[in-house]
Amino acid sequence: MPHRLEEIWKRVDPERLRSTFLDMLEIYSPSGKEEDIQGYLEETLRSAGADLERQAVDEARFNLHAVMGKGPPALYLVGHVDTVPAWDLDALGPREQAGVVHGLGSADMKGGCAAMVEAWRTLLALPEKERPPVGLLLAVGEEENGDGSAAFLESHRPDWAVIGEPTGLSACFAHYGYLEAGFVTRGRRIHSSLPELGHNAVESMLRFLLHLQRDPLFRRKPSPVVYSIRELSSSRAGFVVPDRCEAWIDLHLFPGTAPETVIQTIENRTATARRTIHDFSIELDFEFAARGYDLGPCDDFEDALKEIYGQLQLPLRRDSFRSHSDGNLFYEAGVKPVILGPGSLETAHTPDEQTSLEQVVTAARIYSSLCMSIAKTS
Repeated sequence: MPHRLEEIWKRVDPERLRSTFLDMLEIYSPSGKEEDIQGYLEETLRSAGADLERQAVDEARFNLHAVMGKGPPALYLVGHVDTVPAWDLDALGPREQAGVVHGLGSADMKGGCAAMVEAWRTLLALPEKERPPVGLLLAVGEEENGDGSAAFLESHRPDWAVIGEPTGLSACFAHYGYLEAGFVTRGRRIHSSLPELGHNAVESMLRFLLHLQRDPLFRRKPSPVVYSIRELSSSRAGFVVPDRCEAWIDLHLFPGTAPETVIQTIENRTATARRTIHDFSIELDFEFAARGYDLGPCDDFEDALKEIYGQLQLPLRRDSFRSHSDGNLFYEAGVKPVILGPGSLETAHTPDEQTSLEQVVTAARIYSSLCMSIAKTS
């Protein structure tokens, strides 16, 4: 490996990176309210000499976009700055313990974003003529509908993107698809002491969900579909039989499983449920769907990663990213997205969300090295 890359690793400043990471976690930035954190990151990057563009997403929200080097960027570092909403902001504030940082967004994915910002600072410290032709995108809206990345992809289609979602630093060249399904059952309201005179929408929903899960597509082991009931709620009108029940289901689809196939299966099961569940009434809503992908052999990119990981004395693990991310949007747009970042999905979106500082620092070294290596092979 060229001596220059070892010099770049030495320029990654762990204490500066730690400070950036903790500052980011102090700023509450749920989807739709990212302006404060984007303002902080804009000031941080401009002070390091970055030439930044605010890319409008809607009237009050914007991505941050930067490029360096000569020619079109061979690779983009991509991170999303938004988080899921906090259910208890005081309990989810940042805290550091024994080299592990806890807090909302620490894994998903402010750790990855902080590492990308540090990698960018490190590359900016090179003489201008030695900077690789790469780009940086800090996007909004990933936790909702991906509107930040969608706005970027309207005018930019790089060959490669590294997206810093939490993978424990595994390199994910494959990605699950995703389908969000909403169901509403209807019933007949009556005083709860006379249930035989009404029709319970919650009972209808429970019967339907059990009927759905008996389909071979969901019972197969291993199944091409990961099925999770995310929300279940009914009308709250006092001492009555509920006349409405709503459920939202997350379906993560193994690469190669088409969302249309799963939708058709659900519709077929709905048709049989109408014949077998008494007085059954249901509405279906497939609000969001994204195809998974498998990039297949990526020799130059994998060779670069193998060399970098070897020099860092790390095992290179190849994996599939099991959650949804903006990677699906990038792939649909013709970009080759590799998902690789610090932290793990196991703690993301939970009260114990966490990421080790060591992984965040290592991610910054991997990102800066990849920018140099991929630029040379393009």
